[in-house]
Order: sequence, then C-alpha cells, then structure tokens
Amino acid sequence: MARMEMWQELSVLVEERLKATPAGERGVFTAGVAERLMTWHEALPEDEQAPFTVGLRPLLNSVWEGALGDTTAFSAVKRGVAEYMLSEYCHNDGQDGPDDADESAATATLYAAHAYLFGCYDFASWTSRRAVEAVDQHLEYLAEQEDDELVPDSDEALTSELQRQLRDLDLIASYSKELRYSSTGLPIDTSIRLRVELRAPLSSPA
Repeated sequence: MARMEMWQELSVLVEERLKATPAGERGVFTAGVAERLMTWHEALPEDEQAPFTVGLRPLLNSVWEGALGDTTAFSAVKRGVAEYMLSEYCHNDGQDGPDDADESAATATLYAAHAYLFGCYDFASWTSRRAVEAVDQHLEYLAEQEDDELVPDSDEALTSELQRQLRDLDLIASYSKELRYSSTGLPIDTSIRLRVELRAPLSSPA
C-alpha cells in the first residue's frame, strides 16, 4: 500500500509542478516525454511498429525545434496538427478512426504539439499521464509474455517514471532564463546548445 501511495503522491506532485511551470518549459517537458515513448516505439521490430506513429517523427522533430527557440518550426507543427485533424485517424462526426492514433507515442506526440502551439497546462498533464499509462501497459504485455516473477514490480515502475519526470522538470527549470524567450525565438547558437544540453538528456531512457 505504501508504494502505491508513493507513486500516487508523486503523480499529484508532477501535476502541481506542471501547473506552476511556464509554458515554454512545459513545451520542452512534453517533447521529452514524447521522445522517450517514440524512441521506444521505433526500437520495436518493424512488424510491430504502427505506421501512423512512426509517421509522426517529423512532427515531433519540429516540436523540439520550436520548443528550443526556432520560431520557423511553428508553421510545421501547426500544419502537422491540422493534417491529423483532417485525417481518418482523428475522431470526426462521432466515428472512431483507426486504433493507431491511440498508441502511446503517437498520442504523446500530438499532445506535445498542442502544448507547444497553445502553451496550456492540460496537454502537458495528459502527456505525463500517457507516459505512466504506457509503463503500465508495457508491464501487462510482459506479464503475458513471461513468468510473472520476471516482470518488474508495477508500483516501483510507476514510481520510477514519475521520479524521472520530476528530474526532467528540475533540469528544464535550470534553463528558465533561456526558455523564457523561446516563443519569440532564440539565437541559433543558443538553440543548438540547448539541443545538446536539454534534448539529449531528456531523450535518454534512463
């Protein structure tokens, strides 16, 4: 019970942190979460990858560019979101689109794109929750494929994911001075530096 309470408390803490985090920093956070899920999906055997999900890689790259201060990426992200809204993958007129659109990396990427475009808290919160759900779904998959004794403890895995998110928020906050101006554009050399100092560590699996 104590471990369950721990990850639930961490989930509340992440939500509180995201509410207090400036929009520019939230955009980087969501890009990082989506990147981790996308990288994991891209590492699957090719026949297990969802075409819709891998097709969102250019959109996610544009979200990164925009979140790290390249204002020219705004049009690419807006176009990518518009293409999704007009596609068969988006729910239209009450009809459900193909299931590919609900894959974790795909959903997180679309949330990250919206978080970058609109800066609102909700999309960042949904991205965080989607990563937690992805961990839970992965454990269920492992339980079906392996002996239960070899499957990581669910509460520990969920706690680890949320602790990772809090560390990411701490790292991003240390760049608040630069990211404060990301929506209006950063010097090219600053954007390049942030790709190394932020995108790389936020994208790493550990």
